[in-house]
Amino acid sequence: MKIYFMGIGGTAMGNAALLARAAGHEVLGADTGVYPPMSTVLADAGIAIHEGYDPVRLEALNPELVVIGNALSRGNPEIEWLLDTRAIPFVSLPALLHDSVLSARRNIVVAGTHGKTTTTALTAFLLRENGRDPGYLIGGVPQDPPTGSHLGALTDPFVIEGDEYDSAFFDKRSKFIHYAPHIAVLNNLEFDHADIFRDLADVQRTFSHLTRIVPRNGWIVLNGDDADLTALGPFPWTKVLHVGVEDKNDVLIADFRESATSATFKLLWRGTLWAKVRWVQPGLFNARNAAMAAVAAGLALYPENPTKLDLSALARFRGVKRRQEMLVDTARLKVVEDFGHHPTALAETLQSMRNRFPDALLTAVFEPRSNTARTKVLQTGFTRALSQADEVFIGAVNRAEKLKEEERFDVEAVLGHLDLQGVEAQTADTNAGLLEKLLASLPAEGSQPQVVVFFTNGSFDGIIPKFVAAVKPLAGERT
Repeated sequence: MKIYFMGIGGTAMGNAALLARAAGHEVLGADTGVYPPMSTVLADAGIAIHEGYDPVRLEALNPELVVIGNALSRGNPEIEWLLDTRAIPFVSLPALLHDSVLSARRNIVVAGTHGKTTTTALTAFLLRENGRDPGYLIGGVPQDPPTGSHLGALTDPFVIEGDEYDSAFFDKRSKFIHYAPHIAVLNNLEFDHADIFRDLADVQRTFSHLTRIVPRNGWIVLNGDDADLTALGPFPWTKVLHVGVEDKNDVLIADFRESATSATFKLLWRGTLWAKVRWVQPGLFNARNAAMAAVAAGLALYPENPTKLDLSALARFRGVKRRQEMLVDTARLKVVEDFGHHPTALAETLQSMRNRFPDALLTAVFEPRSNTARTKVLQTGFTRALSQADEVFIGAVNRAEKLKEEERFDVEAVLGHLDLQGVEAQTADTNAGLLEKLLASLPAEGSQPQVVVFFTNGSFDGIIPKFVAAVKPLAGERT
């Protein structure tokens, strides 16, 4: 089948396109402003990406099916042509995945406000390292496993990132409702996506819907420390395992420590040691991701005794690109890129960097870009999170012209609050201007070492690779 993906540059859409290609379909697509790493992955796979949306071109390409990404809406010229003519069938991405892949598999669906991509990658990685051939679809570009998507063996589990965001402009259900979970991993729950959810109760409602389609012979793996998740229970129709740092949990994360080079922790299964872990991933949040992944993979392979799953491979796990990814690593300067776009994600990453590099100047560079981050909804939380840094640079609010002034993220107000807390904070009219200020502010050679963390769920107008290229010679690293 010839399948055309609208919005192919998104990580979920791009990896699904790769999955369709691996299944033998002819794949092509369109998007605007595709940037690495997804653009590189698709190009390496030989998938044609057309710039922009053109109904004349779409008609000439004549695919047999169009997959419409959830970032697209009415007014898009190709969508309007599809609706006017009904010339080509169209579906949402989640519906395509259910019908073509998931309906015949035992699926591990990884959900949560934070950590979905890393936990999905960890689950697939552990299954592979334990000798299985799972299928998986990861909403990012992992370093382990080596690809973001894989069909795997039909007899092995399929691991998929379960996003709570809506499926398409014509299907407002959360994506994960389509994913037929055998094991549902609920990692955490907070208010986010204010463009589609009214409040926290609305988010809880859609997570509750996910739990209700877990079969009685399946499992819910739940963060037992998260009060907003535990409030969803009990779940009498299926089995539940609780994971966390509090003693009440079935699986306990204990003795967490981190240093500049590694983190260590223990996993206890109902009071008995399962594994001692030493790895390079930062933060307690990643230890929790690992614990959730270990339980899910263990249940999938050994439901009577999940601790038979060997966790030694965690020491080799290299993570996911753009998730606390170290781009420059010298004694003088470290540069980290992170996909963080929620206050909790920023706070946890900054706390980890502070723990790892207590003597460094900690610099946070934040782009208010996501549909929620560029509004005032979580502005207080962002201010609190950014106050953990020594200095802060805030980029231009993405698509600011599309928001009313009273709804828009107020950069100047945040800068004022940070200044009152003794945090030096700056902004610029453009992200290019912010890059100039960043470079001008770098400490002189021989002064305090520095850790710079970029937070964005987009390209940040390309300033991150430009900053890295400019500072590598100054940091003593070869370009």
